[in-house]
Amino acid sequence: AHVTMTLMRMLHQDSSKAEGATLDRGLVRRVATWTAPYKAQLVGFLIAIVAGSLLALVPPLVFRTIIDETLPNGDSTGLAWLSLLVVGAAVVAMVASLLERFWSARIGEGLIYDLRVALFDHVQRMPVQFFTRSQTGALVSRLNNDVIGAQRAVTGTLGTVASNVVTLITTVITMIALDWRVTIVSVLLLPLFLIPAKRVGRRLQRYTRRGMELNAEMNAQMTERFGVAGALLVKLFGRHDEETDTFSDRASGVRDVGVRSAVLTRVFMASMTLVGAIGVAAVYFIGGRQAISGAITAGSLVALATLVTRIYEPLVSLTNARVDVMSAFVSFERVFEVLDAPNPITDPENPVDLGAVKGNVRLQDVTFAYPSGGDSAVASLETGPVEKELPGGPPMVLHRVSIDIPAGATVALVGPSGAGKSTIANLIPRLYDVTDGSVSIDGHDVRRVALADLRHNIGVVAQDPHLFHETVRENLRYARPGATEEELIEACRAARILDVVQGLPDGFDTMVGERGYRLSGGEKQRLAIARMLLKDPAVVVLDEATSSLDAENEAAIQQALSTALEGRTAVVIAHRLSTITGADRIVVLDDGRVVQTGTHQKLLASGGLYAELYRTLVADEA
Repeated sequence: AHVTMTLMRMLHQDSSKAEGATLDRGLVRRVATWTAPYKAQLVGFLIAIVAGSLLALVPPLVFRTIIDETLPNGDSTGLAWLSLLVVGAAVVAMVASLLERFWSARIGEGLIYDLRVALFDHVQRMPVQFFTRSQTGALVSRLNNDVIGAQRAVTGTLGTVASNVVTLITTVITMIALDWRVTIVSVLLLPLFLIPAKRVGRRLQRYTRRGMELNAEMNAQMTERFGVAGALLVKLFGRHDEETDTFSDRASGVRDVGVRSAVLTRVFMASMTLVGAIGVAAVYFIGGRQAISGAITAGSLVALATLVTRIYEPLVSLTNARVDVMSAFVSFERVFEVLDAPNPITDPENPVDLGAVKGNVRLQDVTFAYPSGGDSAVASLETGPVEKELPGGPPMVLHRVSIDIPAGATVALVGPSGAGKSTIANLIPRLYDVTDGSVSIDGHDVRRVALADLRHNIGVVAQDPHLFHETVRENLRYARPGATEEELIEACRAARILDVVQGLPDGFDTMVGERGYRLSGGEKQRLAIARMLLKDPAVVVLDEATSSLDAENEAAIQQALSTALEGRTAVVIAHRLSTITGADRIVVLDDGRVVQTGTHQKLLASGGLYAELYRTLVADEA
């Protein structure tokens, strides 16, 4: 049974990517660097495997001695000692097995931890364009399935190969010592294992791949439809029956594949059991003839029959060892593919200390084009066809933009859609790097400042602020983990959200729901403003931060912001009149260029694009 289950594990493994591939030495060396901290455990792991394989030879040899010598001589004392030897070998083998499992777990779980932490740290530091092009489910799979697959490459494949080599060598040597002719016959029966194993294995691999594809489709459908946004969309369009039919088709495919795999597996297991029985029968037939003629003893015959089943498993497994190893290392390649994704937004080697930030922000001749996908994307994480590079490179979004924002001033950025307002808001906290020119704070180029230091001093409230599926308290403390209860209350009061929070079922301990769906749009934005105020930054970027507020709430929040932003530099992107007219200075953008700048009254009097936009706003808010 153990032989058959090992064969089935091998056959179910999807080795399609390993066929015809070669093992890269650089990959092996890199894997070795990740396993280096576990060198001592690996040695113990391999020693335990070798010990277990050697101890498995003890019972057949002891039984041979009992049959050939102890029983014919009526040696009761010897029988007792030999019986104790078998029990002792079993106890030591059990200890070796436990040590093998312990070291395997220590190595495997440690490697999983190391890879997951490294992947998580690298991914969450990647620039924004990486996330806009990568599928979330594929990223999660790398941290789960591929990391576990990489771990199995070390503890599973390495252990299996080592165990098979030791078992095969020791068993064959022992069988040859007992009788070389029976050993040769046993090896000649190997094709009876290999031929059905190869044929059935290919079919099982096809079933495995198809099952994985269908499961992935089901998981993708559930992930999208069970999210709040997806569930709302299904309900609003009344597509429940269609969604169920689609899911049913995929689930039935998984069911059918499972049935075919189960039947084929049972047929294969039965055939392997039959072949094993043929092998044992052949040993008894040929070895029995040898025993009758006196060439070997009866004890040797029994020992050979016991040992013969131990050579089929490693022989079959080692014939596929190359594919097994290549398949196992595919997971490492997929993990390293993400770890090797370049990150253009990194800390400088010798960062400048901002110190006490005053808040002078300056954009000097800024030219910017959004990075191409190849700069940091991982093709296997993208959905749909890979985006092609434009012949002339990415189009420019900003053209030699220069804006000076004095400390403590509020500057409003206005302009039609696509003018470059949000792009400027992204450049200040260095979510992207300028293509040319510079963005500086207090005279320091943001590329010369440590990212943590820079973003600690900048607060951003986006048009659609994100709230984690956690409590109100945890969402607020994301800005300042050590904030006191009084500070939370004060920040919420300043953002005019305190009454709403206190009116929730559990107050600050109320779960906001996925993406904050338990709150209205205006409530989410006011909570995000409270989170920003709790951070207490020197520079504030408000990207349409009041767009979801009604007139009453907007008036309250504007009053709160006028007090909260006092003494801070504020860059405001807004289409609401109250936000624009209250700014110290207005910068008008069009097609990535600054076309006008000045106060509301000055710009209104001078006409041009701002006057047109203002008239549109007046008409919209009338």
